[in-house]
Amino acid sequence: MESLSMQIRIILTLGALLILIEVANLLTGNSLNAFGVVPRSLGHLPFIFTAPFLHGTPTHLMANLLPLMLFMWLTMQWGKRTFIIATLCALLIGGLGVWVFGRSATHIGASGMVYGYFGFLVLAGFRSNKMRYLLISLVVAALYGGMLVGVLPTSKFISFEYHLFGFLGGLFAAWHWARK
Repeated sequence: MESLSMQIRIILTLGALLILIEVANLLTGNSLNAFGVVPRSLGHLPFIFTAPFLHGTPTHLMANLLPLMLFMWLTMQWGKRTFIIATLCALLIGGLGVWVFGRSATHIGASGMVYGYFGFLVLAGFRSNKMRYLLISLVVAALYGGMLVGVLPTSKFISFEYHLFGFLGGLFAAWHWARK
């Protein structure tokens, strides 16, 4: 496991990067959002790697930033390898799920990653058989369980598909790799 100071540096660096990208996006009239995921468009398939870094508004970014940073840090507690695997599962399963099954729209935002880490954290403690990880899972489920509503289609302007498939990616990672 990385040291606490290294974990904080990684998280703060990512947070600063997301803010810088949002500023650049604002200054260019949201032109960077063209690098979001458009379902079933081959030209947009590579953008499953860029879409989580893009947001429609500063409010959209702020809604994702704090839970993203918290859930990343909690996921880091399982160690570097498991953190990387959980991140890749949320990114790939989330992005590919949106690309294959998503509504016709441009899907952007870090919420797929937030839901991916959330899915990992809810299940991983139960899979690990270790008390400290189980406590993390219980606290996350108790405090953030209401997020599960976000995997349902509640608004045409919110990509529930990113929430759903990111969450499934996190569950997949927890099921297969959280038994450290």
